[in-house]
Amino acid sequence: MIGFNCRVRVFAYVKPADMRKQYDGLYALVVSEMNADPLSGDLFLFTNRRRTRAKVLRWDGTGLCLYQKRLERGCFAPLWRRASGKPGAVHAGAVRLSPAPIPPQALTPFLHEGSLC
Repeated sequence: MIGFNCRVRVFAYVKPADMRKQYDGLYALVVSEMNADPLSGDLFLFTNRRRTRAKVLRWDGTGLCLYQKRLERGCFAPLWRRASGKPGAVHAGAVRLSPAPIPPQALTPFLHEGSLC
């Protein structure tokens, strides 16, 4: 079971990330390029150049968790904008999680099937 606090901040890395990176490599990107604390409990989102793969790094209080997703078709929509003059991270939004169960249809990924893939 994956548990979160009532309020979770999500930060997106605005450059394509090397999806071969694991815990230590992504931890280093969060510290050096996003200027954030990976042990804060926030979610840090990374995608590859084609946006067909995504990884999320999170500290759950006992250790780092790494979630990953590979799309077989389509690509993830670009849900963030690059901050002008500030490379590294963009605060993609804050997510308020309800203690109520999430319905299964809410877990279906949004696929962007345009020429941007």
